[in-house]
This record gives sequence, structure tokens and C-alpha cells, in this order.
Amino acid sequence: MSRFRLDIAYDGREFAGWARQRELRTVQGVLEQILANLVGAEVEITCAGRTDAGVHARGQVAHIDVTNWPTDLDTWRLNRALPDDIRVLAICAVPNEFDARFSALWRRYTYRVSDSPIGPAPLDRGQVLQWGKSLDLELMNSASRPLLGEHDFTAYCKMREGASAVRELLDLHSQRVGSDIVITVTADAFCHSMVRSLIGALLPVGDGRKPVTWPFEMLTSGIRGATVMPPFPLVLEEVGYPPDGQLLDRQLQTKQRRTLSEPEA
Repeated sequence: MSRFRLDIAYDGREFAGWARQRELRTVQGVLEQILANLVGAEVEITCAGRTDAGVHARGQVAHIDVTNWPTDLDTWRLNRALPDDIRVLAICAVPNEFDARFSALWRRYTYRVSDSPIGPAPLDRGQVLQWGKSLDLELMNSASRPLLGEHDFTAYCKMREGASAVRELLDLHSQRVGSDIVITVTADAFCHSMVRSLIGALLPVGDGRKPVTWPFEMLTSGIRGATVMPPFPLVLEEVGYPPDGQLLDRQLQTKQRRTLSEPEA
């Protein structure tokens, strides 16, 4: 049995999320069906982060185990079989210790917002959130800084029984890129709806409706108070991994720390 890494991009608008679901179109379900046809056997694909319905990816990472990988199965042939809203950017053999989920050191997402009075450009309206008020990025970045580090993010997650909300937030900052605002969020992992809840806490600070201290006060209270923002501007940009020699140690540490948690955004 050989293990392969797949780097994947997809437009999430017509998917009910990553995870396989009966009678619903999902990224995992489509990939597993196409790959099974091409390799001649059922496959199960494991990803770095299970994105929600409507969330996109430029840098999703997954792995599969295959007994006999066809010698002529490359990205060109695979992408010919895939629908237009999924592309496999790269395929490579990896050590069996590599685990797309548990070996990951961090995941990085971006979220795009327009605070322009005229809103986002027409061709961007499906990937940029229109915000009706001007946003102060200095206030938003000031509110972000106390959230960095390892915390219990229960106030920012849709909790599941037995799961942990302890995460290490590595980066959270907002910047103007052209006419839009791009909010970047990086953490070792995310719990369900965490990224969109963080965005929902920063935007009211940026438009002056909430004080700079509000996001951190919500974090320490453990009580949810931020709106979970729409999924369509959210993109999984990149997943980071250690060198091959450190894969097993990282995987065991992650499993021991968050056995019952799910890395979802």
C-alpha cells in the first residue's frame, strides 16, 4: 500500500462542504468517486481541514492509500475526469508517516471584505463580502493581537460533544489589497466555524459598533456573541508541514492533544 499526497483547489459554491454526505455533492465525495474509477478500487481521502459548505480552497492538502497507482495517472488525466470546480494541482508519493490532517503544523485562510460605498467589483461579488460601513483596520488589528497564542476558543466555535476548542492562533491581521480588505487567519488547527466567527468579531470593531476589547472579552468569557459570517469569501490558502523526518513526532503529538477534535473552519 502506497500513500500519495494531493494538493487541491476548488470553488466551494456548489459543494455541501468537504466531508462526504449521502445524497449531497461534496468535494470528498466527488474526488473519491473519480479516483476509485481511475485506480480500479475504492479509496478514502483524508484532508488537512474539512471546509464548510460554500468555502473555497487554493491550497487544500489530502492523502490517499492505494495498492496499485496506475503509472499513467497524472494530474492531467485526473483533472480531465474531474468537474471544472475541482482541480488537483499536484500528486506525489509520500512516506506512510505523512498524514494530511495530523502532520499539519498550520492552516492559513483568507477572508475578503469590501467597505467601499459601491461594493465589490461585479466579477468579485461571489467571493467578497460587502460591508455597509467603512472599516478602520488599525482598530481591527489592535483587537486581533490579544487573541494570538494558545487559548480555549469555545466562544468562537460550534462545539461538538467531547471535542476540545483549544487552538494556537498564529496570525490574525487585516490589510487593504487593492479596493478590498483581506483578513488573514493562521492557526495550528481550527474548530467548527472558528474563522468566520473571528471575522464576525472583528468587523463590528472596525466599523465602531464594538470596542477594541470586545473580541478578547468574548474569548475569556467563553460565551458566543459574534455572528458567524457567510462562507463564500473564505478561502483555505495553504497548509504547512514539517520535514519528512519530523512527520511521525508531529502526528503523535497532535493526536494526543486533540483526539476528539475536528480541524474545521
